[in-house]
Amino acid sequence: MPDVIVFDLYGVIARTQTPEAVRRIEKIAGRSGPPFWDAYWACRPAYDAGQESASYWADVAGRLGATFPDVPALIEADLGSWTDVDDDMVALVGELAGEGRTLGLLSNIIGDLVPRFEDRHGAWLAHFDALVYSCHIGVAKPDPRAYEICAERLGVRPADVLFFDDNERNVHAAREAGMRAELFTSRTQVRTLVG
Repeated sequence: MPDVIVFDLYGVIARTQTPEAVRRIEKIAGRSGPPFWDAYWACRPAYDAGQESASYWADVAGRLGATFPDVPALIEADLGSWTDVDDDMVALVGELAGEGRTLGLLSNIIGDLVPRFEDRHGAWLAHFDALVYSCHIGVAKPDPRAYEICAERLGVRPADVLFFDDNERNVHAAREAGMRAELFTSRTQVRTLVG
C-alpha cells in the first residue's frame, strides 16, 4: 500500500478543455483548426515553465504569422477553459488524505492560472502535502528535474512515490526518474492500485 501518491492535475483530477471552450478560444483568436492548435501546444512548454501570458500568445501568433485582435480576451478565455474538475477524483483525494496518505500534485500549469484555480478549488487542494507547479519551479514534465523537485518537496525519494498521469510521455519520464508511475485511466484504477 503506497503511502506517497502524486497526481498530475489536468486529465486526472481537473478536466481538459471542453469543445465549447475550444470554440470560444478559436472565435476570439479568429483562427481555428490544426494549424492554430499545433501552434498553441508547440508554444506551451515555455508557458508552463513560467513565461508571461502576453509573450506566450505573441509566440503563438508569430508561429502562425498572425495578429490576434484581442489578446486580453484570449488570455481570459484560455484561463477559463482550465478550471473544471472531476468531482469523483476530488472525492478520492479527500478519501486518501483521510486515510493518512501523503499526497502530492505535480502539474504543468501556467502562472496566471494558479491563483484562479486555487481560489476556486482551495478546499480540496489543501489535502495535498506539496503542490508542485511547473510555472513555479521553472521546469515542466517530462523534464526529470520536475519529478525530483516533487519528491524533494514531499521529503521522500522518487522510488517512494506512486505517480499517476494521463500522458504516456510523462509516465515514462517519471519511471526514468525513479518513480513508480501509471498511465491514469479512472478513479477505479487508482483505488485498486493504491489499496
